[in-house]
Amino acid sequence: MSIIYVLIPIAILFVAIGIWIFFWAVRSKQFEDLEKEGLSILFDEDKQQVQSDNPRQQPNHNSPSRQDEP
Repeated sequence: MSIIYVLIPIAILFVAIGIWIFFWAVRSKQFEDLEKEGLSILFDEDKQQVQSDNPRQQPNHNSPSRQDEP
């Protein structure tokens, strides 16, 4: 029966932490756009194709790097 004197404050502490995390999430606008992440999987963009379209982002393996120069 004495274990209840320990478990009740621990349960109250867990509830208080849960309520604090919920209000933190609401204040930091975690619940503003609930459908964005669900729809993002449907419109997957191929990032490798986007990077290959821009030749300045690709490393040039034919030219020597600055480390090779004296």
